[in-house]
Amino acid sequence: MLEFTEGKTDIRTTLFVEVVLPLAISKTYTYRVPGMWNAEVEIGKRVIVQFGKNKVYSAVIYRVSNQAPERYEAKYILDILDDRPIVDAAQLRLWEWISSYYMCTLGEVMQAALPAALKLASETRIIAAEADSVDRSTLTDKEFLILDALDISPELKVSDIVKLLGQKTVFPILKRLFDKGLILISEEITPRYKPKLKTFISLHEDYADDLGRKTLLDMLGNAPKQQDAVLAYLQLNRQLSKITKTDILEASGCGTASITALVKKGVFIAKERAVSRLDGEDVELTGDFTLSEAQRKTFSNIKEQFEEKDVVLLHGVTASGKTQVYIRLIEEAVANGKNVLYLLPEIALTTQITERLRLHFGNKLGVYHSRFNDNERAEVWHKVINNEYQVIVGARSAVFLPFPALGLIVVDEEHETSYKQFDPAPRYHARDTAIYLGHTHGAKILLGSATPAIESYYNAKAGKYGLVELKERFGDARLPEIVTVHIGEENRKGSMFSYFSSTLLEEMKNAIAQRQQVILFQNRRGHTPLLQCKTCGYIAKCIHCDVSLTYHKSSGKLHCHYCGFSEDPLQVCPACGSTHIESKGFGTERVEEELETLLPDARVGRLDLDSTRGKHGFDRVLSAFDERVYDVLVGTQMVAKGLDFGNVSVIGIINADGLINYPDFRAHERAFSLLAQVSGRAGRRDSNGKVIVQSYAPHHRIIQQVIANDYDDMFMAEVAERKNYAYPPFFRLFRMDVKHKEQQTAYDASHRLAASLREVLGHRVVGPEIPLVGRVRNHYIFSILLKVERAGTSVGKVKELVRSVLLQFEAGKVNRGVRVQIDVDPY
Repeated sequence: MLEFTEGKTDIRTTLFVEVVLPLAISKTYTYRVPGMWNAEVEIGKRVIVQFGKNKVYSAVIYRVSNQAPERYEAKYILDILDDRPIVDAAQLRLWEWISSYYMCTLGEVMQAALPAALKLASETRIIAAEADSVDRSTLTDKEFLILDALDISPELKVSDIVKLLGQKTVFPILKRLFDKGLILISEEITPRYKPKLKTFISLHEDYADDLGRKTLLDMLGNAPKQQDAVLAYLQLNRQLSKITKTDILEASGCGTASITALVKKGVFIAKERAVSRLDGEDVELTGDFTLSEAQRKTFSNIKEQFEEKDVVLLHGVTASGKTQVYIRLIEEAVANGKNVLYLLPEIALTTQITERLRLHFGNKLGVYHSRFNDNERAEVWHKVINNEYQVIVGARSAVFLPFPALGLIVVDEEHETSYKQFDPAPRYHARDTAIYLGHTHGAKILLGSATPAIESYYNAKAGKYGLVELKERFGDARLPEIVTVHIGEENRKGSMFSYFSSTLLEEMKNAIAQRQQVILFQNRRGHTPLLQCKTCGYIAKCIHCDVSLTYHKSSGKLHCHYCGFSEDPLQVCPACGSTHIESKGFGTERVEEELETLLPDARVGRLDLDSTRGKHGFDRVLSAFDERVYDVLVGTQMVAKGLDFGNVSVIGIINADGLINYPDFRAHERAFSLLAQVSGRAGRRDSNGKVIVQSYAPHHRIIQQVIANDYDDMFMAEVAERKNYAYPPFFRLFRMDVKHKEQQTAYDASHRLAASLREVLGHRVVGPEIPLVGRVRNHYIFSILLKVERAGTSVGKVKELVRSVLLQFEAGKVNRGVRVQIDVDPY
């Protein structure tokens, strides 16, 4: 338990503080408090401490007592950074739970939890801020000296500033400069993510009646393009309540210059407004909306379930309007004086949601994710502490914020793998962490998804969570028609054109001819996944990892997707000298290239990790597609992440087999989720769209379940298999990766560890085995899997046994240099 001191402490009392250091050390460390600071030390404040010979860190006070450490002499703390705690008791309980549950250190949790600006250390980099006008006469000599040094060097380490000033306690000085906005504590400064804007056009009121319109058209007799634009507006005005600039350009065929001229003449009135793509079409963001009958019923059901359950799962089909239900729940929580956390799996989605929520909650809304620089993240942190923000929209790291009175947590798209942190530790899952966070605050947790994770749906069916279902699409939008194509049959008939069946190609041509758009899904980036010598079979591989190199046309190089290594493409086989090098497989770049040949008039864009690098890469590609700059968008799973477009009528899934046949126990669940989510991009209000699924096994259970939109059938089949083969939700999984630079050393160490684990856990230990990628960054990997039954087994006891085995393993001289990485719930 945490021990708090109340009131002022006598300076004659010797106090000691246990602190959490931002390091992967297994215990807290104890320091002595100078008597003059006895009244100032408080749990959750940061103190400056020396750890090791020369390293200085800002650490968080974890416990205050008068007990000196038994095994070592406590050093004095060097300074206290904060006037009030930056971490509260609820957060420290969360840190303890993450450390215990995910089997990592408190220091690793602290590293993940705090923005870089709040965890200064000797190696932290300091950068000068872009300040318009700084009156340096108001600065102290030491502050002036630091800024002067930053004028000469673009960045300095804290250790450099220690040498510059000739003193160890530079952190308070840096904190003052940071608070004044004169320095940045970050290596990369990224501007705020911008909302998506559209220009809406209206006709001046002078031309509202028939006479005014006739006069206007006569006046524009010598400007036929402008006349066409006005006629297009009048035609569209009969069909649409709101008309965008893009609508007029599409309908009239005129250029932007014509509309600009009409705006200058006062004929058109142009207003730029934020829009959202969340419900299947561009919808202007407004503060007022009315829930449909189905949504009202869902809203009431959720509130009823919250009376009995702390966690409720909302299972709603794609484009059913779940966001509007969330907003009504958030409004109620805010009205009751509570904080709300709204979690999203992808940073790109926060923009769409944020602009919609800001209309409702104004300055009470904050955004928190890694695309903000560290100054901005630290600012959000402090505003949450001071309760200036009542609603936070964020990605997974937002669970660490210091909420004063959390009342509601919404985890949208709760099935997404993006909520799981894989590297570095803590390897936490934001959904599960949010549930524990909610329990510590007594808050309600709402999980939302069209394709829930098997574990979440199982918990709901078992009565652990509440369950509410929303099966109607918003605005009477219809589900798309799904058509399967047998790739093998098409090949036999000679009707495959590169990677495209005649069916898919024909549907694409028809859609483009009707000025509609197409999305093509291929879950592999790059151009060619494999380059192989046709003579001897040599394959180009990474020199650091056991994976083949992928050719990227954009860079003209072969790339490793694990460590970043790159080299020039093969011209001659290094093994046999042959020049017969052939390509195997295809990625998004290759699909884009083939389309340029098959559909030369189509404008093709690409949405993958390579095309969205940079500050606004993701938003740039999406905006271009939405503005109809592209007819076809080729993408990886990014296209399935909740983004909808009103003009998409055809979705093509180029090869579904790679998803279904992936060697992972969750492959079928994830394939169903991804195929269902991608398919959901095609449904529109005026037509149901079409999805073409290409596969060598079109009658596979998963594909047929997606066609039938039968999540329950998929769930029952998966649950039966998992029960038979001892997987979640019936068993807990622990994955232990044993790593070393020497293959034999890693092999021997992994077998020793597995033998020790079997002595205490028996048949629950599986392996060691070589994983799918057996070497990464020159470290060989052998994986051990623990399968621990949930029923009748204490997971806490299992973890104690694992920790004791690991302590003995790490203490053995023969295991020096061997790293063991633990991942609890590795999926």
